[in-house]
Amino acid sequence: MDILDKFGSTVGIMSQEDPDKARRLLLTGYRLQEKRLELFPDRKLPLSGRYVAKVVMKNIINALAKPENAAMVSIFVPGELLTAAGLTPYSVEALSCFIAGTRCEQTFLRKTEEEGFPETMCSYHRVFLGAALNGIVPKPKCMVYTNLACDGNMMTFPYLKQNYEVPGFYIDVPYEKNQESIEYVAKQLRELKRFLEDVTGKKIPEEAVKAAVDNSRKAAEYYEKQLLLRKDHDITSTLTNELYALFMCHLLAGTESSVKYTQMLYDDVKNASKSEGFHVLWMHTMPFLQDAVKDVFNYSDRIHISVSDFIADGFRRMHFEDPYEAMAEKMVNCIYNGSIDQRIEEAKKLADTVAADGSILFTHWGCKNTIGASGLIKKSLEENGIPTMILDGDGCNPANASDGQISTRLQAFVEMLGHK
Repeated sequence: MDILDKFGSTVGIMSQEDPDKARRLLLTGYRLQEKRLELFPDRKLPLSGRYVAKVVMKNIINALAKPENAAMVSIFVPGELLTAAGLTPYSVEALSCFIAGTRCEQTFLRKTEEEGFPETMCSYHRVFLGAALNGIVPKPKCMVYTNLACDGNMMTFPYLKQNYEVPGFYIDVPYEKNQESIEYVAKQLRELKRFLEDVTGKKIPEEAVKAAVDNSRKAAEYYEKQLLLRKDHDITSTLTNELYALFMCHLLAGTESSVKYTQMLYDDVKNASKSEGFHVLWMHTMPFLQDAVKDVFNYSDRIHISVSDFIADGFRRMHFEDPYEAMAEKMVNCIYNGSIDQRIEEAKKLADTVAADGSILFTHWGCKNTIGASGLIKKSLEENGIPTMILDGDGCNPANASDGQISTRLQAFVEMLGHK
C-alpha cells in the first residue's frame, strides 16, 4: 500500500467516526497538493496545463473550506451566473473525481449501497452521495441543477436538497432545439438570477452577468482558434489535464481564469512543434484514474487526444446578444440534449477539424445515454471513414474496469491506426 492508498484509507475510516475531522484531513492533502503545484509544477506540461491544475485545485479547496459561499450544481448549469453571484460552484462529477483521486471512494460507494441506491447508478453520483451522507461534503449555500444529459441528477439533487434542507433551483431544458425552447430556458435563467440574489442577500448587477457571458464568448473564440491548429500541432498532456478543461468550460465558465486558460492553450498549441503522432477524437468523460489508459495517453508523442466532444461542446459559441438567451442557447443546443444525430454530426465535424485518425467513445459505467447510443455512434463514424473504438470503463471507480483487457484493446487500436 503506497502513501496515497494509506491517505485514502485513513480519510475513509475517519469519515465514519468524525466527518469534520476527515474533511479537514482531506483539505490538508489538497492544500499540500496546491502548494506542490505552485512550487514544483509538472515541467513536462505546457504552461496552460500547469495553470489549469492550480485553478481547479483552488476551486475544490474553496468549495470544501467555505461551504457558506459555495453552490452544489450539476455539470451543465451555466457557470456564468454563479460567477456573477460570487459563488464557488462544485459539481457531482468534479468532487467525485477528486475524492477518487485521493483513493477514498470505496467507503462512500459502500455507503450508498447501505442506503439502497442501485449499483447500476452512475458512480460519480454514488461517490458524491456517499460522501455527502457520510458528512464529508458540507452543507452548501444552495444547489442548482438541471435535467440536461444525466438522469442521475433527478435522483441526487432532490434527495440531497431534502437531506441538507437547503434552497434549490431546477432548470428544465426541453428536448426540442428551437427558439421557443431557448426563450423558455432564458426565462428560467432570469428567475435563477433572482433566486441567487435571495440566497446570497446581494444584488447581482446585470453588468456582471453580461461580463461573465462575454468572458465565455472570448474563451470560446480562443478554444476554437487552437482547435483549428490541431491538424498539425499537438501539445503534451495527461488525462487529468484533459479532465480539468471541463471545469473551465462549465463550472468556471465566465471567469477571467477560463479566458486566461484558453488564451494560454492557444499560445501553447500555436508554438508547439509539428506532430507526427496519431490524432484522436475523444467522446464523453475521461477515465483519468485507469492505469491502462494513462499508460497510452499520458505524455505520449505517439497518440494525442486532439479534441474532446464534451469539452468542445462546453466551449460552444453563443450567438444571442441577450446574455440569458446566450446561456440558454448553449444549454438547449448541448450535444447531450435531443437526438443522438446531432452528437454524431458534431463528432464528424470535430474529427474533420483536427484531422482525426480515429475516435474513442468512452462508455462510462451507469451512463445509459452514452451506452445506449454507442453502437449507432460507432457505425456512423466508421461509415464516415473514422475508425472508432468503444471503450467500456468507469471514470470514477477503477474497480469497475479491467486494466488488462483495456490495455490489450487500446494497444490493438493504436496498432490498427498505424496500419491504416
